Amino acid sequence: MNKGIMESVKDKMVGSIKGTGEVMNAAVDTVSGTLVATIKGTGAVGTALTSTVSDVLRGAIMGTAQVGGDVGAAAKGGVVGVLKGTKEVGAETIETVSVSARTLIKSAAEVGGDIGTVARNTVEGAIAGAKQVGLNVEEAASAAATGAIKGAGEVSQQAVQQARYAVTGVIAGVKVVLKEPFK
Repeated sequence: MNKGIMESVKDKMVGSIKGTGEVMNAAVDTVSGTLVATIKGTGAVGTALTSTVSDVLRGAIMGTAQVGGDVGAAAKGGVVGVLKGTKEVGAETIETVSVSARTLIKSAAEVGGDIGTVARNTVEGAIAGAKQVGLNVEEAASAAATGAIKGAGEVSQQAVQQARYAVTGVIAGVKVVLKEPFK
């Protein structure tokens, strides 16, 4: 984990939320901006990209929680930001959506966020982001839901139940299909 990136994103989120009071747009802008700068600066791909995405999203959640902001809105904005940022550098993939969801759930659990709300908002963000960058919306929704359940599995069985309940069915007009296994 890169403490520098995570702390930097956390600080940007704190400043932005304190300045505007707006969580979702702060997350979109901070996450996408940081990813673009980092990926262009390091040429991160594959595993390096995955860990960068995780660090950035963890920072966004930590910063939002620090100022008492809406962690669910940060999760939704975070996924949109990941998709916009990775699209800008040609690295957007369905796998990135799954990794994002997994990280967001684990980070939300760390700060006491509502797992069900964060899981649902993560799927909503994946749908909105996929539409913006031209990815398959159903696949993005499925990847986010599956990633959320994987992340919840690293928290507790109760978290898995909350996430599964929150992401099952139709979200933002898209039928969400869970892909097993969740290991």
